[in-house]
Amino acid sequence: MKTAGNEYLGCVEEHWPNIVELYKKFEDKKPVMLFDIQEQKIYAYPYNDFKSLMNEKSQMMLENQYSDALLNNKMVVFVRDSEKRKLISASYALE
Repeated sequence: MKTAGNEYLGCVEEHWPNIVELYKKFEDKKPVMLFDIQEQKIYAYPYNDFKSLMNEKSQMMLENQYSDALLNNKMVVFVRDSEKRKLISASYALE
């Protein structure tokens, strides 16, 4: 897990309206968002469920990122690229 690279930011920007729309459906649960490049699908995961899928180091990084996002009215968005075996994340303002 690392901060989103430029090659993946375009995916988030391209699908931003749909990411926000899905987030708002579950906003009260403060989900972690995931965009899967190969599937071209957006998922909203409960924080604890998503965290449980990660190794210990990634869990600690997610805890910090998620806590910071909540404090600053942001959401955490992951992009998964299964072909390149990448999972990257960034926090985005909700406004």
